[in-house]
Amino acid sequence: MDNISLSALFGALVLLLVLSGFFSIAETSMMALNRYRLRHLVKLGHRGAVLASSLLMRTDRLLGVILLGNNLVNAAAAVLVSVIAVRRFGESEIALGVGTLAVTFLILVFCEITPKVIGAAHAERIAFAVSYVLTPLLKILYPVVWFVNLFVSALLMLLRIKPPAGDEPQRLSADELRSLVLEAGHYIPKKHRSMLVNLFDLDRVTVEDVMTPRAQIEAVDLDAPMDLIAEQLATSYHTRLLIYRGELGNIAGILHLRKVLALMREGELDRDKLVELLKQPYFIPASTPLLAQMQYFQENRERLALVVDEYGELQGLTTLEDIIEEIIGEFTTNSPAVASIRAWDKNGSALLEGSSSLRELNRKLGLSLPLDGPKTLNGLIIEHFQDIPEAGVSVKIAGVPMEVVQTRNRVVKTVRIFRPKSEAPAAPDRG
Repeated sequence: MDNISLSALFGALVLLLVLSGFFSIAETSMMALNRYRLRHLVKLGHRGAVLASSLLMRTDRLLGVILLGNNLVNAAAAVLVSVIAVRRFGESEIALGVGTLAVTFLILVFCEITPKVIGAAHAERIAFAVSYVLTPLLKILYPVVWFVNLFVSALLMLLRIKPPAGDEPQRLSADELRSLVLEAGHYIPKKHRSMLVNLFDLDRVTVEDVMTPRAQIEAVDLDAPMDLIAEQLATSYHTRLLIYRGELGNIAGILHLRKVLALMREGELDRDKLVELLKQPYFIPASTPLLAQMQYFQENRERLALVVDEYGELQGLTTLEDIIEEIIGEFTTNSPAVASIRAWDKNGSALLEGSSSLRELNRKLGLSLPLDGPKTLNGLIIEHFQDIPEAGVSVKIAGVPMEVVQTRNRVVKTVRIFRPKSEAPAAPDRG
């Protein structure tokens, strides 16, 4: 190199640093690619995505060609800096030490840290571009890469490590997918995001969480006078009614009002004909997950089920609509018998029925009341006091201040709750 000028050596050094930076930015961008988006673009026929996916099929070969080029360039740069130092300052230990420090600094700043930060920040754009260079380069250097990978494969076998396929996306758990959906606020509309999150929760929620409690079931006593039965049928809010004899636990069957309309119109409705129209009830345990119950409804072609506990006692009633509303939010008008949950008033409080569902409260008002115990506000307060509290008693449960406004017949009838101080003014509504 004695005949080569210092300016030429400096030019060669700059070229080597640029090549080293290229290999660093290529490595980072390729490894940082979103594998799910990559597969989507491959299906769309994106040329850069196809090349990148092909390279990532064998990460050992891809990393082999990148690291081979990077290490060769870095080693050449170190030698070149030593030559420049000797040519400029003579063969002294100080000059070689300064040259070593200088090339280390240059490689760190210009060939490692800066390119890797840029590659990670713009992975997709850069990876697709460098794929056009890496693909032919891998073909040219394939014999060398193959030879090096022989030793790499042997070492991995000794360590009993099986490298995964490079293009295989990492498998995500349900919780990870849920977090992914929640964080995709700019890409998924709020309503769609809410529906997807609700889908993930179906396996955690049981029919007991969404059922209409036994005390709120609209039912008809078959032993009642016929004029009273006819009036109930004519004014019923529902299309299917539970029919019982004497006591709600003594279930006679399920009546579809459409089948009885003709008899009522012609005035031929009597007890015997009503019994003939009854359908056998469909019972399910209270612990059935909603997702499984939706499948059971589909398989059995049912829309309504009676929920029973471990002793076979009636606990409540659930319908296919209840499950669908857990996914897409409310879409039917509430029955007058069902407590309506409104938003916070201007004073930051809400007056609620004690029968209000804790899940609905959490959803409509953005609270975090516990769901692993009682299912209603009344049950939560009674469990907390281990007694029936008197009107005017205040308590804070799960950080939510609440005041008992009215108690009646051994239940908390009306409760006023106050927005926790940490709550935002506008409560989120997943429904």
